[in-house]
Amino acid sequence: MTDTHMHIKQPPADYQADAADFKGRVILVTGATGGLGSAASQALARLGAHVILLGRSVPKLEKLYDAIEAAGGAQPAIVPINLMTATWAAYDDLAQTIEKEFGKLDGLLHAAAHFKSFTRLEDLEPRDWMDSLQVNLTAPYTLTRLCLPMLRESQDASVVFVTDDGGRVPKPFQAAYGVTKAAGETLFRSWAMELEAESRVGSGLRFNTWHPGPMGTEIRGKGYASDARAQVNPPERVIPQLLWLLGPASRGVTAQAL
Repeated sequence: MTDTHMHIKQPPADYQADAADFKGRVILVTGATGGLGSAASQALARLGAHVILLGRSVPKLEKLYDAIEAAGGAQPAIVPINLMTATWAAYDDLAQTIEKEFGKLDGLLHAAAHFKSFTRLEDLEPRDWMDSLQVNLTAPYTLTRLCLPMLRESQDASVVFVTDDGGRVPKPFQAAYGVTKAAGETLFRSWAMELEAESRVGSGLRFNTWHPGPMGTEIRGKGYASDARAQVNPPERVIPQLLWLLGPASRGVTAQAL
């Protein structure tokens, strides 16, 4: 096995996406109505990608759907699923529906996340621990596992797991969130290594983890309520890097913590 940790290629912040690279691509976005998920979904749709919007709130999904259509983006699809309570059968049904409607999957963006507040481990409710594992780790694994045959059909598919500081460096008071993100780092980079030989012969399937840095989102506000939004990037600022990762420009880049 070659050393997949060497020569990390960082997503270029000034990448300019070409609509020809995204037109007709099918991309599933979890946490689609969140700050990053929404910005990504709208950008992808504007470039002609068919975005499958996964979220738990139907009204928010419908609002995002309307915004995409009003902006002239490719028609998206709505998938209302609560990742905290979804059963294996619900994930399986989703994968079968995507297979039936689209026949392939060109990208999977794991942007959904569960975080309530900074808490000492001894004060953390066990249920919150379980909810964090379910949303931040089990759901990404399950969706990727069930969609893997369709990702292979793409010949150029990209799976991106969104991570954070706590997933790369242990920090106090955010262990539940940090542990799940750290586990996700191991999960997707290990998965990429297992598929290394397959990627080498030209499938193009790649798995990477990506830390976009601090963003002015609702989930960040739960931990940094006093932050001025102007002090951190809006999600739209990092979208060029994400488009680079989800499009053909990143072909060959896999098993990286970007």
